[in-house]
Amino acid sequence: MGSDMNKQLTQIHDAMKDHLFNGIVPFWSGRVADEAYGGFLTNFDEAGRPEETPEKNAWSQARLIWFFSHLCRRFGVRDDWAALARAGVDFMIERFWDTEHGGWYCRLRRDGSILRDNKIVYDQSFAIYALAEFFLAFGDERSLVYASDTFDLLQNCCTDTVAGGYYEYFGRDWRVSAAGDECGDLKSLDAHMHLMEAFTTLCQATGRHIHRRKVVALMDLIVRHMIDPEFGCGRNQFDPAFRATPGFRMPVALYPHEHGRDHPDQSIHYTSYGHNIELAWLMRRAIEVTGQNIGEYREIIRGLLDHTAGNGIDREHGGLYRFGLHCGEPLIKEKEYWQHAEALIGFLDGYEAFDEPAYAQAFFNIWRFVDTHLINHDVGEWREVLDRRGRTLKGELGSPHKVAYHTGRAMIECTLRLERLLNTTNPSPAPD
Repeated sequence: MGSDMNKQLTQIHDAMKDHLFNGIVPFWSGRVADEAYGGFLTNFDEAGRPEETPEKNAWSQARLIWFFSHLCRRFGVRDDWAALARAGVDFMIERFWDTEHGGWYCRLRRDGSILRDNKIVYDQSFAIYALAEFFLAFGDERSLVYASDTFDLLQNCCTDTVAGGYYEYFGRDWRVSAAGDECGDLKSLDAHMHLMEAFTTLCQATGRHIHRRKVVALMDLIVRHMIDPEFGCGRNQFDPAFRATPGFRMPVALYPHEHGRDHPDQSIHYTSYGHNIELAWLMRRAIEVTGQNIGEYREIIRGLLDHTAGNGIDREHGGLYRFGLHCGEPLIKEKEYWQHAEALIGFLDGYEAFDEPAYAQAFFNIWRFVDTHLINHDVGEWREVLDRRGRTLKGELGSPHKVAYHTGRAMIECTLRLERLLNTTNPSPAPD
């Protein structure tokens, strides 16, 4: 690695570590505890001021448990981080867990009363992810029992034993939801990718063969059904037999925030650049944890990276587009926070794995856009949605759908990779 590259990576490492510990971490640790009802507050305006948090979603509560647990595992246990993680776990188990049918409710009111008692596989995956991470950080057996029990419920209640994979939307009693707005007739790359992510962390926590087997099975299913073999990008959504469907339908009742956004034409097939780049590095993580040989997945991962680098990067204004055609043309050119967070990890991971200069250049492009436009440096978190030029469309720094999972994880994962690339054998600990 040349001296100019070394200097550039060092500068970015220092900026990211500063942003993590002097921006993202204090932003959330100083605001997030709901002292009145337990669990986490999520809603903060563009200046970081608290807004009303009328409801609590299972997956966003779990993501914050994961974040504070992961901080402790990576940088050493701090009392304030540990207390927030434990309070989150207590609230999840006490309020979200269905003691009659098992599994985690979809949504509660702020006070912990049930708002929607249906079960969504996406929620269950993040509960596993968070509770397994909590165990890895603190050795808490209770959290591992709930994570493992949730895994077992998914195998018993959600598996499609005919076509493979998992159904995704259920009533409280685990009956598959009807077609239509509840999306009981569809499967998605999004949900199956996050199941792979969750099972990978559970496999780390337990070392059980069944957990490893299910990670490998999900990887194989994603490769077999969910990646376009001609263009190398991900397909979004499928019928139960894994025939790809055009567009991407989301349940109106469950995700009303997405409706009214500028989605692509629902009659055509398109791909999410953010999911593609996220899948690339999560697959490499899964390979590492399960001890597989990267050989059989190498071209799949390279295809995801190359498609995103070749088609998703805005070389005029910087940053990553939201959606595009499989053949390459971008469709939605606005810039959303989470795709950029995953692109930072994905391209840096790809550069570390394959020593491909194009991935380093993509990483630099994304970071410049993030640092210049997405990060609200006065407050410490990222804005949610910008236009192509970087002007704010949605400036909120926190919402039920935007917490520290993407932004905080990106800074953690990138600083660790940068320290390896820079041969920093004794990385500096988290500041006091």
